[in-house]
Amino acid sequence: MSGDGRRLDGGRPGRLMTVLYWFVALEFLVGAVTKYLPGETPFGPPYAMKFVEWGYPAWMRFVVGALEFLGAVLLVVPSRRARFLGATVLVFVLTGATTTHIVNHDTWSESVSAPVHLVIMGILALVNWPARWQDVLPDRVRPARPSDV
Repeated sequence: MSGDGRRLDGGRPGRLMTVLYWFVALEFLVGAVTKYLPGETPFGPPYAMKFVEWGYPAWMRFVVGALEFLGAVLLVVPSRRARFLGATVLVFVLTGATTTHIVNHDTWSESVSAPVHLVIMGILALVNWPARWQDVLPDRVRPARPSDV
């Protein structure tokens, strides 16, 4: 609470959103870790084989896993800028995943997760959308505002 009795954490909706960010980040963290496992994963065959079957080089799983890990970490940082960037990174990854599943005619059970998470990440990106595009850039990279001169 602040000195005048107002809640600083946003109350119950703020805590629910924090739980949502942590839950989604945990999902992507598990996905990122499984991309690095050498053999069978809890979710099926090795990702090295899956990526080759989808038409990508086997090493691409490391790139995707790193991007998923980065996005998951950024989602739990309590900053709108970080959460926007994390959700945006994951939107790009999930756009590729959804497209891959469509092009390869994967079964519905294998394909449903990517578009569902794409919608969720799109909503989280919009929720954290900066008021000004310059707010995404670090302070030292931002162009000078007319009011700063």
